[in-house]
Amino acid sequence: MKPAIVLACVLSAAVSGFFAETALAWPGRELAGEAKVSMAQAVVIAQKARPGTVTDRELEREGGGSGLRYSFDIKSGTTTYKVGVDAVTGKVLENAPEGRNPD
Repeated sequence: MKPAIVLACVLSAAVSGFFAETALAWPGRELAGEAKVSMAQAVVIAQKARPGTVTDRELEREGGGSGLRYSFDIKSGTTTYKVGVDAVTGKVLENAPEGRNPD
């Protein structure tokens, strides 16, 4: 194989790895060590409460529950819902259309 082709393949793999890792990063990742529920587990819980496509995710400190919550935007049909999952207990804390206060 020619050196230029090998170099192109190596650079392509490095760039792909960079973008894949960036896609895995989400706001609040530095707080994950304090959570008892993983992001993957929280996604399952959120989608069970509100089936749809997760379009945004984060881990944040917020009032209610343990004070550490995963927040998801889940698109279901034409509506986007805000679903909050307690990062310590796994309890669903919020499940309402975006822009509305939870009941």
